[in-house]
Amino acid sequence: MQVSMEGKVALVTGASKGIGKAIAKELADAGASVMLSSRKLDQLEAAATEIAGDTAVFAANAGDIDAADRCVAATIERFGGLDVLVNNAATNPYYGATLGVDPGQFDKTFQVNLRGPLFWARAAHQQAFADRPGVIVNIASVGGMRAEFGLGVYNLTKAALIHLTRQLAHELGPSRVVGIAPGLVDTDFAAVLVENFGDSLAEAMPLGRLGHPEDIAHLAVFLASDKASWITGDTFVIDGGAGVRGAG
Repeated sequence: MQVSMEGKVALVTGASKGIGKAIAKELADAGASVMLSSRKLDQLEAAATEIAGDTAVFAANAGDIDAADRCVAATIERFGGLDVLVNNAATNPYYGATLGVDPGQFDKTFQVNLRGPLFWARAAHQQAFADRPGVIVNIASVGGMRAEFGLGVYNLTKAALIHLTRQLAHELGPSRVVGIAPGLVDTDFAAVLVENFGDSLAEAMPLGRLGHPEDIAHLAVFLASDKASWITGDTFVIDGGAGVRGAG
């Protein structure tokens, strides 16, 4: 099955590396024009040089509401519209017992991981999707579907993002809102987990390996495409089968 994004315009947050960069590249490879956004301009520009196709960059903090409005406006000005928003940017400043988090760490995690997707979705809807239905892809986590030590606060945000996906799908139709819940993917963001637990987790998975950013990108582009035109509100687990054996 060929998935084409020809004629589509996409905006990807957290696009300078890892899963976000892989999604931006896959979208461009499928024919989309892509705006890459993250906090650091130099990293964005470096990422853009690795992507063939029609791309642009816009430095913005995913937790900044005004930046969301400006980035969406810049995307529409640069490419003439917006069809797909990928809410990928995330942060995790705290690891430990949930009750041990300090208020600043808690607020930052929710600002980027939950408030960010909500208000970037609002910006996309108000400026583009209200007139022409679009697609929002939220990158959640399998952690939002379970309890585990160390990542309780991060997982709270991802559980809420899964519900936000369902809620916005209910409210924004005929625009579609879908989610992806990756397991452990080998990225800089997950480096501590990969280094300490990666080998043992991979051995316990039916597919015998951790995820690659491209694995998530393939699913994201399918869900963003017209091939998935009757899918909305759901969040799809992609974890190498870790959940089958309780490995992830």
